[in-house]
Amino acid sequence: MAVQQKKKIPLYSTEYYLTCGVGGIVACGLTHTGVVSLDIIKCRKQVGIKSSFSSIIKNEGSKALVLGWAPTLFGYSAQGFCKFGFYELFKKKYAGIVGEENAKKYQDLVYVSASASAELIADIALCPFEAVKVRIQCSDPAARTFPTTLREGLPKIYNAEGFAGLYKGLVPLWSRQVPYTIMKFWAFERTVQALYKHVVPKPRDQCSKLEQLGVSFGAGYIAGIFCATVSHPADVVVSKLNTYESKPPISQILKQVGPVGIWSGLGLRIIMVGTLTALQWGIYDAFKVYSGLPTTGAKTEEPKKN
Repeated sequence: MAVQQKKKIPLYSTEYYLTCGVGGIVACGLTHTGVVSLDIIKCRKQVGIKSSFSSIIKNEGSKALVLGWAPTLFGYSAQGFCKFGFYELFKKKYAGIVGEENAKKYQDLVYVSASASAELIADIALCPFEAVKVRIQCSDPAARTFPTTLREGLPKIYNAEGFAGLYKGLVPLWSRQVPYTIMKFWAFERTVQALYKHVVPKPRDQCSKLEQLGVSFGAGYIAGIFCATVSHPADVVVSKLNTYESKPPISQILKQVGPVGIWSGLGLRIIMVGTLTALQWGIYDAFKVYSGLPTTGAKTEEPKKN
């Protein structure tokens, strides 16, 4: 009995972009949920609550180390689908608009524009879940008034503050995530090029899929360090903003945290985001390879038109 071959997905087809989106779900949803314990400590530190693994276990129990896992999983899965799927779409569309020669000449602008456009959409999907996640994780454990689950937390915010309450952090979220994502994709694409040019001892077309995935992981970690640094001040503002019942001016928050506090938790975030970004690119490209698609940054050719 003949073995049925997997159907090949045409490049730049609707199925291609949907597959990239699913790869984004796997890459972002699982990785963000996997480091939720680090996220709790980071968020609490940003809003002025001293916390550690040992103190959380002692005062709140071991289950508190996974507070906010559900909004993290659903929120970053939705964000990942939009982020990676739309990035691939916009990268292709923008390159087509400016033409092949200009797309190569101004490739940085294509990467930046495509990633920024994708993230603007992705954050609309993420924002309600992020609002619930931060409230769950950053509520004072000594006097908790906010629920600890997504199914209770989401309606609580909606009933108290309306639809706007779930999206009051959208602009600060954009200010955090858009620079982060621009750096994530631009630095990754450029680092991949540099690694193949200066580090890998053979052309990428001659590399095995495993070797290409190794390049993706390494480039992802380098990109993650830049991502964490450029987006950290906005991350602090988002964490602080979502702890308020009403929406205070961002200038008030900046004044409250100060020039030193705005960088609070950066070291932990570099470790977390660097690892996350490396894993995300590794998982994403592994999923693409599993689906029969080339890794990101690998040379591809469009099918010839008849």
